[in-house]
Order: sequence, then C-alpha cells, then structure tokens
Amino acid sequence: MRRTGTTRRGALTATGAIAMGAILSGCGGNEDGEGSARAGAPTAAEIARAVRTERRLRASAARTSLELLARYEHVVGAHPATAAGLAPLRDAVRAHTRALAPDGEQELTSTRSRATGARAAVEELADAERRAADAHLASLMEAPPELARLLASIAAAGAAHAYLLTDLAKETSS
Repeated sequence: MRRTGTTRRGALTATGAIAMGAILSGCGGNEDGEGSARAGAPTAAEIARAVRTERRLRASAARTSLELLARYEHVVGAHPATAAGLAPLRDAVRAHTRALAPDGEQELTSTRSRATGARAAVEELADAERRAADAHLASLMEAPPELARLLASIAAAGAAHAYLLTDLAKETSS
C-alpha cells in the first residue's frame, strides 16, 4: 500500500527550499534597495580593537597551555613510569600551544608539583587540565569566531584529558 500525504522527507525538502529562498532573497541588498557592500562594514578602529583583543586572548590562552605543558614535562621527568600514559596527552597539549601561538613564542615555565607520588602528580595534572579548560571557556565570550572555535575545541580536549587523567591516576601506583 502506497503512502499518501506529506512525508518526513518531503517536509524537510520543502523546509530547506523555503529557507534557501529566504537566504538568497536576503542577500540582494539593504533596506534602501542598494546592494552596497559598505553598509554595516566595521570601521578601522573596530578592526584594530578586534585585532588587539584577539592577540591578547591568544597570548593568554597560549600562556595557559604552556603552563600546562610544563606541568606535563615536570610529571614525566619526576615520575618516568607515567611517560607512556601521558605521552599522547602531552603531545596534544603541545599541538594546542602551537595552534595558539603559531609564531613560535613558546617558552616553558618552570613548574613544581607538591605531589610526592606518581598517583598524586597525575591527579594534580588532571586538576590543572580542568583549570586550563575553564580558562579557555572563560575567554570564549570575548573571542572572535575563529579563535572561539579553537578555544572551544581546546577546552573540550582539556575536559577529556582531565577525565582520562583521573582514570590514569586510579591505575597508577603511588
């Protein structure tokens, strides 16, 4: 028996066609009927302000990632048994740092851990990942779209790292 009436596929196709028509008809011009590309364009001062904001946010996020990378290096140096488990996460943090500071302005800071055992050091590293992810998320509201996407991605990776580090800490002997 053949179905009659509106199907889900037909409804979605019609909705898509209507949306595309609305988008295409809205691209023609402004309310004066002119197709001026200048209407609504940012001024030079707005562009300069946006560039300064992006540089500041990138520098702050890169500093946060560098501090986190230094923590990874310290834990691996102090507890060589954790090197295999931390290597992929440390490499990801290094890639995040390069993405945030592509100029190569990367200088590791010296970081000390209060942890005496490997398990406590990995737990501290999980906490540091959470704090770094929170810092990246806090910057999202000010960030321009491209940087906001990068920061959101890095924050999500940091949250995943914190989860993995928590599990790794449970498996690590003190």
